[in-house]
Amino acid sequence: MQEVFAYIIGLGAAVMMPVIFTVLGVLIGIKPAKALKSGLLVGVGFVGLGVVTALLTTSLGPALKGMTDLYHLNLPFFDLGWPAAAAVAYSCAVGAFIIPVCLGVNVVMLLTKTTRTVNIDLWNYWHFAFLGAMVFFATGSLGWAFYAAIVLYIITLCMADFTAKGFQSYYKDMDGISIPQPFCQSFTPFAVAIGWLLDRIPGFSKLDIDAEGMKRKFGLLGEPLFLGLLIGCGIGALRCDSWKGVVDSIPSILKLGVTVGAVMELIPRITSLFIEGLRPICEQTRSFVEKRFSGLKGLSIGMSPALVIGHPTTLVVSILLIPVILFLSVFLPGNKFLPLASLAGMFYLFPCVLPITKGNVSKTFVIGLVALVAGLFFVTNLTPAFTKAIAAANCDGIAVPEGFEGGAALDFASALWCWAIYHLTVTLKWIGAALAGLLALGMCVVNFVRIRAMK
Repeated sequence: MQEVFAYIIGLGAAVMMPVIFTVLGVLIGIKPAKALKSGLLVGVGFVGLGVVTALLTTSLGPALKGMTDLYHLNLPFFDLGWPAAAAVAYSCAVGAFIIPVCLGVNVVMLLTKTTRTVNIDLWNYWHFAFLGAMVFFATGSLGWAFYAAIVLYIITLCMADFTAKGFQSYYKDMDGISIPQPFCQSFTPFAVAIGWLLDRIPGFSKLDIDAEGMKRKFGLLGEPLFLGLLIGCGIGALRCDSWKGVVDSIPSILKLGVTVGAVMELIPRITSLFIEGLRPICEQTRSFVEKRFSGLKGLSIGMSPALVIGHPTTLVVSILLIPVILFLSVFLPGNKFLPLASLAGMFYLFPCVLPITKGNVSKTFVIGLVALVAGLFFVTNLTPAFTKAIAAANCDGIAVPEGFEGGAALDFASALWCWAIYHLTVTLKWIGAALAGLLALGMCVVNFVRIRAMK
């Protein structure tokens, strides 16, 4: 099973997801030609996102590396990015069985009315598998590994239900869709708590800046495309050691600026392909499940957050946060991690935050900043476990480069739920595991009451 899943994960999302959604579409009653087209559109979306995010990281990487060398920064934890975590996740015993196990949990929760989300975002099951992998390599116990993965899955499904109504009302064309991805849902508590505090600061609640309003008010200056150009040029200039160096590097600085601006412009266009491909799958899945399971009305279909990362507020805040979080990562006491490969994952922080902030740029920026600062400490804390899992899995081509003490990924290890459940299970052991289980059970009870009240 490990070899089978290692082979499948090696195909990548661009190949694996079209196959999964084509087969799923046929099984639930969509005509083969239409199912194939939907699957291929999803694949094209993944290819496009892969190309654009790779363009961002490969362009920013040398500039950021130049900055670290210029200013003699000492951050010994290497950013491996999420692909390394996904590969490790599906290369261990937990990953080999995580999809059928989680689908079984999903069915039980549907039948017991503790969730209304049908999670078909199969690619992102690697998050649950990787948490299980870290617990397995830390404890040597498959039982604890699956326990941690299942607790995370239950909490994520409940969070998807709690945020579904706001998500569907805020984003266009997202009726009946929820986001059961633990990385995204880990920032919902930050959004609720910090948003509540910001609303009580005199004057801040009136600082209502939205990305579309910026476009109208500032014209070109408010466009994500132009903001990307400015940020890219700024980063390019900061790697130069003198004004003469800046002048000599003007061509490369401008190229970097245009590249970052292009990423800001292309991502919304690419995410429209996801929507086009997934809509028929989503509609037919809901209809299929409701027909075969009595009482399961008002279902939400769990989908990838890639559907909405092209929102203007997400793009603007993500690009603004990149230089800020890089600057802070250097000077934060105790932080040992410099985000590089994970920068493209910054866009996935906000899908469940924006419905809470109503797209307010200033509020979203503050929430993102606080969450990422906390996330840097989560990453630093989890890097030893992350590194141990990578070494133990022994995946070809995935290793911490020589000269670094460890490796991790911001777009997994900075997630609140992943960090908390790992330590509850591994560090606090029986007591912590009991607390994690009680938290999941408590959320199920709350969700059950909510679902019963919806009738």
